[in-house]
Amino acid sequence: MIINEDAEYDRTYEATELVVAIARYRDYRLHAEKFCETVRENRAAVQNDIAALRPGTNGILWFFTFYENKKKASNAFFHLADMLAGEYGKEIGEERKGCFDAWTVDSESAWGDFGTNAISFFTIIEEINPRLLKHSDSYGLSEDLSSEIQNEHFVIKGLFCTLRHYQEWGVKFALHQKKILLGDEMGLGKTIQAIATIVALKNAGETHFIVVCPASVIANWCREIENTSELEFVKIHGTRREEAFSAWQNKGGVAVTTYETTKLFRFEEHFEYGILVVDEAHYIKNKQTKRSMNVREMSVHAKYLLFMTGTALENKVEEMISLIELLQPAIAKQLYGLESVASAPIFKRIVAPVYFRRKREDVLSELPELIESKEWCILSKKEKQVYEQAILDKQIPDARCVSWNVDDMRVSSKGRRMMEIVEEAENDGRKTIIFSFFLSTLEKVKMMLGDKCIGAIYGAVSPLKRQEMIDAFDKAPAGATLVLQIQSGGTGLNIQSASVVIICEPQFKPSIENQAISRAYRMGQTRNVLVYRLLCENTIDERITERLAQKQHIFDEFADESVATERNEKFDKEDMESIIGEEIERIKRKKGI
Repeated sequence: MIINEDAEYDRTYEATELVVAIARYRDYRLHAEKFCETVRENRAAVQNDIAALRPGTNGILWFFTFYENKKKASNAFFHLADMLAGEYGKEIGEERKGCFDAWTVDSESAWGDFGTNAISFFTIIEEINPRLLKHSDSYGLSEDLSSEIQNEHFVIKGLFCTLRHYQEWGVKFALHQKKILLGDEMGLGKTIQAIATIVALKNAGETHFIVVCPASVIANWCREIENTSELEFVKIHGTRREEAFSAWQNKGGVAVTTYETTKLFRFEEHFEYGILVVDEAHYIKNKQTKRSMNVREMSVHAKYLLFMTGTALENKVEEMISLIELLQPAIAKQLYGLESVASAPIFKRIVAPVYFRRKREDVLSELPELIESKEWCILSKKEKQVYEQAILDKQIPDARCVSWNVDDMRVSSKGRRMMEIVEEAENDGRKTIIFSFFLSTLEKVKMMLGDKCIGAIYGAVSPLKRQEMIDAFDKAPAGATLVLQIQSGGTGLNIQSASVVIICEPQFKPSIENQAISRAYRMGQTRNVLVYRLLCENTIDERITERLAQKQHIFDEFADESVATERNEKFDKEDMESIIGEEIERIKRKKGI
């Protein structure tokens, strides 16, 4: 399928034919399966009635048939007539009509359906031609282990959503290996893989499950469980946590809790439960913290362990080994002494049974393009005065808020460019999310956007309120915006309804920006995602961007070889002092002082 620069799938004749064919096939199959299911459920009764009617198919045979058998035949006839006139006849009639109607799906409705439910289309393509959309069936696993996982069987009755092929592999890997670290890149659906794994274990007879996650995403976890499965969950957090914990122990289900509440989870020696899912597992990389010790204690009672992290690339080797030690101590023992060769094949081979990671390009080759651009702004006279004074006074936060730190936002070059982008997004039927590190900038952005802004998400906003804002944003029309503090809104949130991302100033870590972008550029996104970085020429924006480009190059070349590789991708004090010093000298030369 071709992608064009207007940020949508190109509706060529061939693409349209494919989308329509898949839509028709999917709808036909849905009705045909329901038709067959209804027939199967009633097959025995219908066959018995047909057998009882056999004497009535021949006049001579009917003449010599005993009265009792004639009565049975008569009853069978009326029973079949009642079935056809009743619920059975209604169901098979509706499904039969649905099969015929499926072939009348037109291109407009098919494209519209694709826009809201692209996953079902790509899943069908994978079923029909498994090798078309993915690079490998093994995802880097050894041939033997890959074969074993391929043969792993599980039942996900009670899961409402469709799993992608690579997600099924994630579930199989978790079930087969029992204690794993799932390190899939952000946006690939680690949460749904975890929920599917819990559903599979429930269908296998398990009753109690635990999810530990940061407080900022506890509402999201509860919502995902409720919306995607029949699982019952109990939120164990807040003032009534003891009561909730007791209810979970008695009734079972999924206990969704936070790292801070793990101290409540104390069990009898012989108590066992199905699985412990630990989201953002890098939170427990330090074995000495209380939350790490609490999770370690909880893990002793779990039959399965599923640790998840999409940000493990920032970990040191020792920290990654610490997680593996909790999962598979024997494997962790083999890794000691290999820290310096973490990107080597031998290291990867050893961690393969416990650590499973896929990158976006490995599994989502159909994902639309990510188009990134640097929007260089030229400072107005007033902006330049405010910025240069901040540099000379060594007021680094003010200097980093270049263009946003003026009193009158009408002279803000970044503000004007932001409004232009938002207007362009609205005209193109898009929604926008805007990130900044600074609360002062967020407030000014909100003020400029007015009614277009749904709200602002930052550290002090409760998880429930965050989800309410995201729900409102999802339902809002094109042109709507959502403003987020980048370190608070850059993780744990799914905002696929946005396809334009604005970053107000360069961040000190490339991964922070990448995480923010992944809120929109993730599985389920059907439009190209446009990323605009607002930058001002001849300011520290330019200096930071240049320095980050160098660090990103190193990060891409080395760190992505393994989550365990230690790379210093962030700015340190020396970097900032150097940049400020260069700027001071430049401004002094310019002013002749």
